Amino acid sequence: MSSPILAARDLRVEFAAKGRVARAVDGVNLDVHPGEIVALVGESGCGKTTLARTLLGLERPASGEVRYAGRPLAYSGRALKAYRRQVQLVPQDPTGSLNPQHTVYEAVAEGLRIHGLTDGEEERVAAALARAGLRPPERFFLSYPHELSGGQRQRVVIAGALALEPKVLVADEPVASLDASVRGEILALLLRLRDELGLAALVVTHDLGLAWNVADRVAVMYLGRIVELGPVERILREPEHPYTRALLSVLPESGAGEPVAGEPPDPTRLPAGCRFHPRCPVLASGEAERAGVAGRCRGTELAVLPGSSPEPRVACHYAAARVRHPR
Repeated sequence: MSSPILAARDLRVEFAAKGRVARAVDGVNLDVHPGEIVALVGESGCGKTTLARTLLGLERPASGEVRYAGRPLAYSGRALKAYRRQVQLVPQDPTGSLNPQHTVYEAVAEGLRIHGLTDGEEERVAAALARAGLRPPERFFLSYPHELSGGQRQRVVIAGALALEPKVLVADEPVASLDASVRGEILALLLRLRDELGLAALVVTHDLGLAWNVADRVAVMYLGRIVELGPVERILREPEHPYTRALLSVLPESGAGEPVAGEPPDPTRLPAGCRFHPRCPVLASGEAERAGVAGRCRGTELAVLPGSSPEPRVACHYAAARVRHPR
């Protein structure tokens, strides 16, 4: 496997909340390789958006580091500006991210102007719109956001990122605001950009069905930690972590157990042991007790998963016991 283009190494991000510290990202290792799409999956509040913002350089970690092309991210103004040209955000809400008073041309050209890339501006804008599937591009130059469909607005946002010729896209719920009929088109566009341009992407989503359609690998996040990581086929067809199985249960074709019960714990008061144990169906059913790991589930913290292994990894006492003592 090639060296990662974007990586998190023991990344930790903390926020003050209610007079205490919330560990939004708590020891995350994650790699994104050139030409690879990684889906970062989890419930709302699990830390995935904070992790994405930190990888974009929008949040500074309390410890650990972000690496781009093998080098730690520097937070000086010039270095950070150069980095953000290479690692571009595709936001969740194209309507909110587009200035209603700017034409499509101005929206796509904005990043070029910020980075001083004004030579051949019109050709760059046209090429970016064409790559994003808005053809002929000149037809859209003078259009305003309210004149476009939701799918077209998302393509304009993607074109704005592509104009800078980045190496990595970080897409935060890129189809959440779109009609079901349009979602497949945007996902197909991401796959085409990967295949034609060699773009890497981190796609943040709560939807494992989306991951199934677009990702090469899946990272499942819970309460600031990656709890399962591996190739999409393996993780979605043979999930090992009870949390992954619970997330999959909403997909009709999965047959993967019961939906997750209850609400995530307060991130300022993380439970001892496995962070999922207060909601874990394996523990509640007595299976963990029968496997001899219930005490560890409640009291022994799990190790942080490495981000670089091509093999599936899972942070779960019960899954580890099943590997050691298969039925």
